[in-house]
Amino acid sequence: MTTNTTLEVLALALVPAILWGFTPIFDKRGMAAGGDSVQASLVVALVDSGIYWLVIAALHGRSAFSELTLEILAVFAFAGVVGTAVGRIAIFVGVDRVGASLNSAILSTRPLFATLLALTWLGEPLGPVTGVGIVVLVAGLALLTASRGGDLSGWTPRDLLWPIAAAATFAVANVARRYGMLETPLSALEAVALNETAGLVALVAYVFAVGGRDALERPRESYRYFTGSGLLTAVAMLSLMTALGLESGRIALVDPLVATAPFFTLVFAAVLLRDIERVTKGVVAGAALIVVGAALITL
Repeated sequence: MTTNTTLEVLALALVPAILWGFTPIFDKRGMAAGGDSVQASLVVALVDSGIYWLVIAALHGRSAFSELTLEILAVFAFAGVVGTAVGRIAIFVGVDRVGASLNSAILSTRPLFATLLALTWLGEPLGPVTGVGIVVLVAGLALLTASRGGDLSGWTPRDLLWPIAAAATFAVANVARRYGMLETPLSALEAVALNETAGLVALVAYVFAVGGRDALERPRESYRYFTGSGLLTAVAMLSLMTALGLESGRIALVDPLVATAPFFTLVFAAVLLRDIERVTKGVVAGAALIVVGAALITL
């Protein structure tokens, strides 16, 4: 692994950290404006997948996906359904229930799930300090529970299960994406287009299956916020997939960097969400412990 390659991975992994640090601000505003978790997930997937397909058409034309196999299609479709559809619904419910700052912090537990999956699926090694990292991470979760921060309307410890579920689903999806990028010559752009389109199809199917069209009848203002979130997500996802596609883009390196997003969310929320959310010292300390614990787990 060369220094230049490592720096490239670091830079690519920090892009989604910053952008996903800001998207919860859009998400929280959208939910506060009367949005719904299914509506939000659908809009974000529609916006970013649309952007990917337009770029693919412009850059690759008919030569796109010439190396696609059924196995790789299944891998990215699985990642899209789990991460883009199920994971994002859990994220938006979490943002609505506990607030952007707490939700983003708890999502940083993802490396715990991702590293364990990478160990069993991809054969990536675990360091000797994993146990310490788990203890620190759990301490961070406990501190967040007692922080009295987040959504000003209040929340219960049970509500924290939503961002924890989102972290687990994103971990599964990231490991699947890493496997897919290692096993195919597809570009990161092609891979992420498959990923997001599969999630979009799953979300549309869900809306029609449960007769949930009412979920789409939401205030126009909420659509504007979720569209902004989708635009940022498009860039973040492409950067993440590019990092995972590099030879040195191991899960244990990329995921902890992406998991620093809560630090950016805390800053943005403290400035832009003062009227609907509280960022306390306990929230900051809990987020810091979770990120440190996540980093230790993947050492």
